[in-house]
Amino acid sequence: MSALIRVAGASVLAAITLSGTAAAPVVAASSSTSAPAGRLVLVQALPQQDLDIAIDGRVVERGTTTGAVLGPIPVAPGAHQVEFSHGTTRLVTTVDVAPGSSSDVVVHLPAQVDGSPVVNTYRTPMGPIPPGKARVLIAHTATVAPADVRVDGAVVFHDIANGEYATAEVAAGAHSVALLPAGQDSPPILGPLRVSLEAGTVTMVYAVGNPRTHSMNVIVHKTGLGSNGAVAPASIDTGTAGLAADLPVRPFSVTPTSSGATAATSPSLRPMATTMVAVLVGLAMVLTARRGSGRRPLRRR
Repeated sequence: MSALIRVAGASVLAAITLSGTAAAPVVAASSSTSAPAGRLVLVQALPQQDLDIAIDGRVVERGTTTGAVLGPIPVAPGAHQVEFSHGTTRLVTTVDVAPGSSSDVVVHLPAQVDGSPVVNTYRTPMGPIPPGKARVLIAHTATVAPADVRVDGAVVFHDIANGEYATAEVAAGAHSVALLPAGQDSPPILGPLRVSLEAGTVTMVYAVGNPRTHSMNVIVHKTGLGSNGAVAPASIDTGTAGLAADLPVRPFSVTPTSSGATAATSPSLRPMATTMVAVLVGLAMVLTARRGSGRRPLRRR
């Protein structure tokens, strides 16, 4: 598993009131420049709430329920306002969108019981990934104290507070995830949950709710990633001349030593095989010398 990356989510906002919210058509912001558009994913993580969501004053959707994931919505690079509203109360945050980036904007409960909702922005880690691997981002967006995240029975993320997150790369497949009070082995606050991580994807996981109201849950969505160019070899080319066809091939064996340790050994090559290896090494040295003699020395300018 890769090294832990732990960062607090961006921008926490205060609730303000207004006399009313003007209706607007559902239109995603678009780019008027040649720079590639960014993407916003809007996550509604407030238990028992229906919210209207807008970008730059334009309504994306009305009456979104808990657990709704909207997008990805293409937007032009630059600053954009995202608004979550319910009746006369609204939360507004400004999100800086980089060209080609993807960010989740999440409205959720704070750490304090009965506290006002907050909004955090989490940049999706879109970097290339090796084959057979999956990336996961786990964010603490629930009304609980700092917590540890346990994956497949082992604590991998320690003491994550509300609004913070951690990322890692793991083997693709099914994994068990649980949220526990920091430094304790008591029953999990959430889980264990089975999360399926697909190769070549990043899965965004948000722990949401309040254990006192039995509203603890998890919101999950995933995005495809590009490969980092690494390819697992399917075969190893050993040549077609047949010069080593008569060489015996025996596996290495492990034998105990006098000190109790183990040592790897291999059968000795037969005399004929040793001579053949010496001839091949000599031939390679001659060919290298001939190739080098035809090269011109570099001239300094």
